[in-house]
Amino acid sequence: MSLFILLLCPVLLLCLLSGFLRLLLRQALSPLKNLRGPNSPSFWMGNLREMHDQENNNLIADWESAYGSTFVYRGFIGGCRLMTTDPVAIAHILANAYDYPKPDFVRDSLATMVAGDQGLLTAEGDAHRRQRKILSPAFSSSHIKSLSPIFWDKANKLREIWLDTSDHAETKCARVDALGWISRATLDAMGLAGFGYNFNSLLDDKNELAQAFGVIFSTARKFRVMTILQVWFPFLRRFRRNNAVMAQAHQTMRRIGLGLIEERSRAVIEEQAQKCGAIQGDKTILGRDILSVLIRSNIATSADQNMSVDEVLCQISTFMAAGHETTSSALTWCLYALVQNPLAQSQLRTALRDIECDLRSECPELAGSEYLEMLTERVSKCEYLDWVIRETLRLHAPITSTMRVCMRDDQIPVDSDALNVDKNGRRLYGIRVKKWDIITIPIQAINKSTALWGEDARAFKPERWARPPPNAAKAIPALYSHMLTFLNGNHACIGYKFALLEMKIFLYTLVKDLEFRMHPSLVIEKRVNVVTRPFVKSAPELGNQLPLDIQRVPAR
Repeated sequence: MSLFILLLCPVLLLCLLSGFLRLLLRQALSPLKNLRGPNSPSFWMGNLREMHDQENNNLIADWESAYGSTFVYRGFIGGCRLMTTDPVAIAHILANAYDYPKPDFVRDSLATMVAGDQGLLTAEGDAHRRQRKILSPAFSSSHIKSLSPIFWDKANKLREIWLDTSDHAETKCARVDALGWISRATLDAMGLAGFGYNFNSLLDDKNELAQAFGVIFSTARKFRVMTILQVWFPFLRRFRRNNAVMAQAHQTMRRIGLGLIEERSRAVIEEQAQKCGAIQGDKTILGRDILSVLIRSNIATSADQNMSVDEVLCQISTFMAAGHETTSSALTWCLYALVQNPLAQSQLRTALRDIECDLRSECPELAGSEYLEMLTERVSKCEYLDWVIRETLRLHAPITSTMRVCMRDDQIPVDSDALNVDKNGRRLYGIRVKKWDIITIPIQAINKSTALWGEDARAFKPERWARPPPNAAKAIPALYSHMLTFLNGNHACIGYKFALLEMKIFLYTLVKDLEFRMHPSLVIEKRVNVVTRPFVKSAPELGNQLPLDIQRVPAR
């Protein structure tokens, strides 16, 4: 036995070190080492520590100014990673998405948090292509429009809670955590719109699934060396601080997800048997909502239309989390931007009140669902509201960067007019990359780049959308408004129209009747834990929050 252990130990050690040795070899052979970039303050952690706070320290803009639009920074044990803000390079990477998937450590992190390893956020290649095709009907424009009553209901509930809070305050002005409340409202909306599940978290913050998501997304994360080591040495993940709590949260999500699948499966089977498009009871439409689409795929016989139970479970957790966290982040940052620009807030309120006033004047007989349908149409087309949302999503993207790994040797083209040079000063007309090279696309830095958007790029100015964006910004290969907030290509956000309509309805409902302010002593900074959230700089121990003072605006 002793001899066996002695022989086994070197084998185990070699297995543990093999991945590490392969990493060292790949980094030594990477052509990226010939590119310019910032100095590395640490051999082990490279530039990762300073990058952890990049949303507050203007780091990427400084690097771009010093080294051009395409350069390298250092990752774990000094490995070169490509970073580019070049529109031509980004277009190439996004257009060849399956040759440039998310790195395994990014997919593992997303899977560990909520998405599972078979969800749309973590799937790649043929699996991703099949899942996206199956899910597309749930995000058609007509179906999203049919969900607007759910958005109105949740937005009105939140407004009533805030109005009641301010009316009962001594000064008729109350302080609320906008992030916490909006997160609860958008979770309720996503639960009903996508899955027919009523969290009711606006009225009951003890909902177990809502608490499970709260565990995962609750705090602003600090940079920890152990987190980086766990990326490259998977056996260290068993020592994560919150493993037990996360496991319990995942068990809760799985149990509720299985219950939803069982309940909806019965309804879908009944629907198919009766050729009926809807059932009564929970007022859930059996058509193209996410869960109905998933259940139909689960019982489909065609391989290209079929999803396993595990895949369906992963989609439920993926859309429950991603669908409400990104929208709640965007809405929260929108209120923050309006607080910082009181004139824009006032102009928006005027524009929103004009919608209601005009609609009542033009169609006094409208009521109920007909009125709501017409109001949704007017709100969707409100010009200044659209400008505010575009500017928010440009300046405060919920997802601030994305990483890709090259899966084949390639030559990434760059803008021929850009003066990119290598370490020896030679001009670059393309970037040579080898398989396994890692690439970062800094979404937020590109969205507010002065080179692309002008000298006022870092200012919140909704009126900039009254005229076409600068020609440089038009070169960005974007799904939406020449910005990378929703990406583009095969990995573009499938639910962006869902998010835009929900944001417009919530902002109309809240800003029309409430004024938002913030105490001047509070300094808000950003922390990234997949999604970007605000926290008070002087009180980081309180976690993610946005304290706003709210007050009812008198009817005009």
